[in-house]
Amino acid sequence: MILTITTVTYLAVLTRIVVNPLQNVFQKQLTQRMANPLFIMSTTYGVLAIVCLAFWPQLQFAGLPSAFWQTILATSLFAMFGNVFLVRAIGLGDLSVLGPINAYKAVVGMVFSIFLLHEIPGWWGLAGILLIITGSYVVLADRQSRTSSTQADYVPLWKRPEIKLRLAALVFSAIDGTFLKKSILLSTPTIAFFYWCLFGFIFSFIWIVIAMRATWWTQMSVVFSQKTMYLALCATAGISQLMSNIALANMPVGYALALFQLSALISVLFGYQFFNEQGILRKLIGAGIMVGGAVLITLLG
Repeated sequence: MILTITTVTYLAVLTRIVVNPLQNVFQKQLTQRMANPLFIMSTTYGVLAIVCLAFWPQLQFAGLPSAFWQTILATSLFAMFGNVFLVRAIGLGDLSVLGPINAYKAVVGMVFSIFLLHEIPGWWGLAGILLIITGSYVVLADRQSRTSSTQADYVPLWKRPEIKLRLAALVFSAIDGTFLKKSILLSTPTIAFFYWCLFGFIFSFIWIVIAMRATWWTQMSVVFSQKTMYLALCATAGISQLMSNIALANMPVGYALALFQLSALISVLFGYQFFNEQGILRKLIGAGIMVGGAVLITLLG
């Protein structure tokens, strides 16, 4: 039984590692085609919620503890902000840089899981996290990241808007991961997934009503013109999130978030393949160091 759970967990982690960067590719391509990040996420949430209702009639609507509703509302709110900021960052910056930056999510998630879930990491787990952070510095050491050839116009990487948005996104999503695990433990991965989608759609729809009253119809036309890509995004987002839920149900938040960073290698390769991003060798080396940290966590953490 334990072997089966472990196998399912690591298959979920592996699937998430592969699918999540592909989800980011679709998100970036949609932003390049004039889709608004908020509308992208709202549409994704809405479609996934409808799919859940259509194909999972056994979803539970009653008998869930009050603590579940508190945590799922919190995780949906944090996830919505995190995802909207993420899509906005992806639209502005390089996928091969923004993907590896996500390594810091493991650190934030581990900190919050210590206080909220009482998950205390071991020494090897901490060493793995530090190795992941070290690798991210290699990725971010981009000597070519200037907006102009003159020193006066040089914008440090950490001050660029896409980096700020990505850091904000990972903080929100790391907190989301901690609350999400509590929601999963109080229900099931599939029930938590459905309500994550449903409340995410409700929160994002309210945001659209407030902020996009004059432009929502234009965004609807983008949805119809790019329906194939939107469907591909919804499929990859749904698989990625459901696999995340399965992984979180069976392992500590900090370690799960750390293993998810293995997708950094794929993000670098996808950035080169789909968007012709440069500095791939250096970014691969940095991402490889991060992979070493994740392996250290897996074997000894």
